[in-house]
Amino acid sequence: VQLVESGGGSVQAGGSLRLSCVVSGGTLNTLGMVWYRQILGGEREFVAGIRWNGATTNYGDSVKGRFTISRDVAKNTMYLQMNDLRPEDTAVYYCGAEDFGGGSGPDYDEVETWGLGTQVTVSS
Repeated sequence: VQLVESGGGSVQAGGSLRLSCVVSGGTLNTLGMVWYRQILGGEREFVAGIRWNGATTNYGDSVKGRFTISRDVAKNTMYLQMNDLRPEDTAVYYCGAEDFGGGSGPDYDEVETWGLGTQVTVSS
């Protein structure tokens, strides 16, 4: 499985971005998927996850009510809609995948494949 993120960029506070994660070499409807983010020198922080069958989602406390995870199985693509962006959302955003798995996507140490990341920068 390979994952490629896109959609990052620079926006002002209050703006929106939509990130995409294209899956190849695998089928999205058999993969639990997650978004994590990482600031330079920091640990990866959980942002959002979606169960392999799309039935459940989960969000980090800092993004609840502002970010939405979704997927398009026909396009083999997962998305992260980010609204009301804040400077503290500035980070590199990574998507991750695990074959099936439980819960709403894999925990950090359960992720089997990571993408290379896409930079999001929010200015005040």
